[in-house]
Amino acid sequence: MQTWTQKLANPTRFMELSATILPWLTGAAVLTLAYAMYLAFFVAPPDYQQGETVKIMFIHVPAAWLAMMGYTVIALSSFGLLVFRHPLADVSAKAAAPIGAAFTLLALITGSLWGKPMWGTYWVWDARLTSVLILFFLYLGLMALRSSLEDESTAAKLTAVLALVGVVILPIIKFSVDWWNTLHQPASVLKMGGSTIHPDLLRPLLISAIGFSLLFVAMHLKAMRNEVLRRRVKALTMAEVERAARGHAAAPAE
Repeated sequence: MQTWTQKLANPTRFMELSATILPWLTGAAVLTLAYAMYLAFFVAPPDYQQGETVKIMFIHVPAAWLAMMGYTVIALSSFGLLVFRHPLADVSAKAAAPIGAAFTLLALITGSLWGKPMWGTYWVWDARLTSVLILFFLYLGLMALRSSLEDESTAAKLTAVLALVGVVILPIIKFSVDWWNTLHQPASVLKMGGSTIHPDLLRPLLISAIGFSLLFVAMHLKAMRNEVLRRRVKALTMAEVERAARGHAAAPAE
């Protein structure tokens, strides 16, 4: 008898389950984000030091979290491909790359907009900012490497190796504010001793993080579905070409 993980590993079963889950997940993401933005921009008070500028946090912080989560998904999927030969591992890794890159870019842009009034400049070569920029380039490198190789099996293995090598950037991003003297503020939400953010700002921030996380999962499932369908179409097309070639070779010469 198959376990639920074995059932999920079957692309056909995955397509059935994701088709059922995706509409509900998308609806939950939209509603949660709408509520979070209402709280953020109409209920949450301005910060006593940063004023209204602090509300950039409700987009910047979830985007930064998901930039790292996206790469974590790629790394775990790459491990699943190389070690367990999971049928959907490469599909998951490929689907997560552009989504993670988009959230990383969003984190960089919103961070720059937040940094201008706080630091007086849009960009500094701060350890946290620089490491996140490296993460963005790593995402682009994964996508470029995959697109440069025609053989999908080779592309999957090489990008998986690069993804696992590049995972070292995640602890550097996380602990950069602790290891080096940086302008970027240290952790204030998830830290020993509890959050240092006022509850009126923390509540919409956490709801926004939940909403963006649901959106990430919905986008990832949708991208995986698209990739499974693309591979099925490619396989059918190649089968038709081979069948036509065999038929042409077997036809008697006139």
